[in-house]
Amino acid sequence: MRILHAADLHLDSAFAGLGDEKAALFRQESRDTLRRMVDWGNDHAADVMLLAGDLFDSESLFSQTARTLALALARFRGKVFLAPGNHDFYAAGSSYDAVDWPENVHIFTGRTPRTVLLPELNASVTGAAFTAAEEWQPFDGAAFAGGDAPIRLGILHGEVTRGESKYRAIAPSEIKKTDLTYLALGHVHRFGGVQWAGKTAYAYSGCLPGRGFDETGDKGFLFGEVTPEGADMEFVPFALRRYQSVTADITEREPAEAVRQALEPDCGQDICRVLLTGARRGELSLAALQAELAGLCAALELTDETYPEEDIWAHCGEDSLRGLFLQELRERYDAAEETEKEGILRAARFGLAALENRDL
Repeated sequence: MRILHAADLHLDSAFAGLGDEKAALFRQESRDTLRRMVDWGNDHAADVMLLAGDLFDSESLFSQTARTLALALARFRGKVFLAPGNHDFYAAGSSYDAVDWPENVHIFTGRTPRTVLLPELNASVTGAAFTAAEEWQPFDGAAFAGGDAPIRLGILHGEVTRGESKYRAIAPSEIKKTDLTYLALGHVHRFGGVQWAGKTAYAYSGCLPGRGFDETGDKGFLFGEVTPEGADMEFVPFALRRYQSVTADITEREPAEAVRQALEPDCGQDICRVLLTGARRGELSLAALQAELAGLCAALELTDETYPEEDIWAHCGEDSLRGLFLQELRERYDAAEETEKEGILRAARFGLAALENRDL
């Protein structure tokens, strides 16, 4: 059987700092991402979709959002299983409780695990929900164990850790006790690879999409084939936009070109933050640079931490190690061919940075 595993869509996130117009656009794109994912799942003949919590960012939803989710999932040709998380926990009157969900959608509504049998797929799905914003009771692997289905899937929101957590601590040793074929997890916003605990494969799909500069890089979901012998899951990048946060050193470079080279290719749809560092020649106008780079990204934030370029030979000949170092290089520079001078200047800059105990 084929499964699609996603989590942490955080529909109706604020997208703070982007301005009202762009924030509204990105919220709509998040809703559209869900519809696109359903279409992708249908096109790739997914039998089961596992949505491991935090589909909503909070209960402060726009009126149409939960209904949009239900309508999108109704178009999925397979079965859908939802395990509410800490942001969208299940409670009386919550969005999960207030919407009429299609017949192909099953929502786990309690802290106690429940199992749904899928005899047509020789499979079962076991899951549980957050019923409050915090869940201090750690995961009990034995409660997910048992059952005769050849393929046993699990779905849960929580934090894999060997310590305590208010977001349902999930110890790897407890995952091993489940003897599940595959455990679909939500809560961590970065895909960190498929892990194993005994015979059980488990993974976080990461968030979809990223919502800030602490969620950079490709975002998507997991898709793969699950058999009684195990799970073969792969990450599918799917978000329309990425968050990028990079540093651009403008020393001896045009600032605009330094920014372009620092960013990932094909960043036209991305939300980018660039920290400018290094030595600048003359004044640096962020407004002018922003205008020059208009259209490079969907949104661009520039921060200036550059410093004025100084005369590199200013301390040449002074009675110090720095002075002697510069004197030696200056003599080489004056005697060098033009093609060699740039290399000597670079050596002088690196040497000064080392002597002055600072980064270049």
